[in-house]
Amino acid sequence: MRPLIGITGYTERASYWIVEDEETVLIPRGYLDMISAAGGTPVLLPPTSDAADAAAACDGVLVSGGPDIGAAHYGAVRGPHDDDPRPERDAADLAAVRRALDLGIPVLGVCRGHQLLNVALGGTLHQHLPDVVGDGVAAEHSAGPGSYAPVQVVAEPGSRAAAALGTEPVTVRCHHHQSVDRLGAGLRVTARAGAVVEAIETGDGGPWVLGVQSHPERSPDDLRLAGALVAAARSRSTTRTAPDLVRS
Repeated sequence: MRPLIGITGYTERASYWIVEDEETVLIPRGYLDMISAAGGTPVLLPPTSDAADAAAACDGVLVSGGPDIGAAHYGAVRGPHDDDPRPERDAADLAAVRRALDLGIPVLGVCRGHQLLNVALGGTLHQHLPDVVGDGVAAEHSAGPGSYAPVQVVAEPGSRAAAALGTEPVTVRCHHHQSVDRLGAGLRVTARAGAVVEAIETGDGGPWVLGVQSHPERSPDDLRLAGALVAAARSRSTTRTAPDLVRS
């Protein structure tokens, strides 16, 4: 049986078919294709107050990329480079992640999702990468609107990141101007690109939880991270009991 993988969606103004500039819940197609190709069944988690309950019905959760998390969620003040706030999405994503963590549901955080995982566990973010590593290095992680720059990362041996990607340098696709700063409770850094944190995860013995700063959905021929999430979700789906399927 294919495990059910919930993917966090978001609300944007969109035009399509005969509709002009309507508030629409969406997710880039690459996430769906990646999970399907890796053996999972993708479903959309709504950016609403229902998100946590929807996540509880899944075997795994993928927290998608997107705009910056509201700075207030990690005790900071909105900076001059922060994206416009998305309070509904922030609240929904944080609730979904925390419910998944409480229930031991495997979680993969992608870019914003990686950062949100850290924030959900009490961590903080660098609000503008150029202020931390300089303009030149930061430009390697954000090549411009719509561009996903190649970045070389190295995973720590023995980690979940290394189990998926190996321990040799690997090229991933990135687009971000923020990054993990102080780690959330129970997390450790398991991949870097120089000084920039590229992967975080929970320690051994806990549920399968991994955040990556890159965008695996932008590399359609590389299903390693999606496959690792689906495998963890499949393992959980074979052991959970019927009452786990519905949580209020």
